[in-house]
Amino acid sequence: MFDSVREDLRAVLERDPAARSGLQVALLYSGLHAVWAYRLAHRLHRRGFTFLARAVSQTARFLTGVEIHPGASLGRRCFIDHGTGVIIGETAVLGDDVLLYQGVTLGGTGKESGKRHPTLGDRVVVGAGAKVLGNIRIGSDTRIGANSVVLRDVPSHSTVVGIPGRVVRRRKLDENEVLSHQNLPDPNMRAMARIEARLAALERRLGRIPRGGRR
Repeated sequence: MFDSVREDLRAVLERDPAARSGLQVALLYSGLHAVWAYRLAHRLHRRGFTFLARAVSQTARFLTGVEIHPGASLGRRCFIDHGTGVIIGETAVLGDDVLLYQGVTLGGTGKESGKRHPTLGDRVVVGAGAKVLGNIRIGSDTRIGANSVVLRDVPSHSTVVGIPGRVVRRRKLDENEVLSHQNLPDPNMRAMARIEARLAALERRLGRIPRGGRR
């Protein structure tokens, strides 16, 4: 237990430049408090104390703004940055070293039964406000841009943006690139640039054709 706590503190200190000390993180980081409360609730849930487990998770939700269902499965060193508005569904599975920003939803798409929430591999980063919905798999080392809506499986080492989410890059990123959300590619702007270039070329070609006939 204490090893897990130390791992969590170290993960926050390594990934959040605003973190000044382990004591500050332990006392003041609501995302970390939500993860610790989840671990207690998850143990109760696995032992059959489902009502008590849900009571713990709802109390943590009230105090932290983060709702993690006791039935979800979170890996080691999960870090929820800021935390407010994060929702993790009952059958969601998160690998190790996952980073979630505020407003993230790992949810379902309807009233289906069984596995209905996403599975995230190791070292996945999900940007602020992003929604990952349904029984889909997000491969390891993937980065999901802010406010994206992901509805389909995503291979490892991908960068995903947009509504619906689209893979715009596939390569392994270093730590600095993973956390640099301001540098995400914009597929819509790229498409507009291509259209403008083709339009300009067409206008140049039409300008060389004499009026009333072909060149």
